[in-house]
Amino acid sequence: MANEVIAIASDHGGYEFKEILKSELIEYGFDVNDLGCHDTSSVDYPDYAHALADTLKNGVVKRGVLVCGSGIGISIAANRHPHIRAALVHDALTARLSREHNDANVLVLGGRTTGIEVAKDCLKVFLNTGFDGGRHQNRINKMS
Repeated sequence: MANEVIAIASDHGGYEFKEILKSELIEYGFDVNDLGCHDTSSVDYPDYAHALADTLKNGVVKRGVLVCGSGIGISIAANRHPHIRAALVHDALTARLSREHNDANVLVLGGRTTGIEVAKDCLKVFLNTGFDGGRHQNRINKMS
């Protein structure tokens, strides 16, 4: 059986975090579709948010991770796509709630605003938490 593929992308402000989180994903047994960027040269975060959104829309992956300096810009860009529920999280609690209540399919982190150990915790919680459904499903339906 093939491993689940997780897409990951960042701008230059999130590049170092992306590389660390990519290693974490591989360690957890996921296959990783790295959509860039591939170094710290200045790039535009919307390009990477759109690339990840296209990958999810085409069914190549079901979940993704995005990182930019603050996490704000890349989450705004990703959420312009109706099939994306990108959640900018800051700790394990917001990572858990993004899955349980919002069925987030994209985890967003700020490479310059979140410590790497907290980011690793957020990633692990995001990957291991399911959607509660129930009363939350009606709200998700209104966003899609």
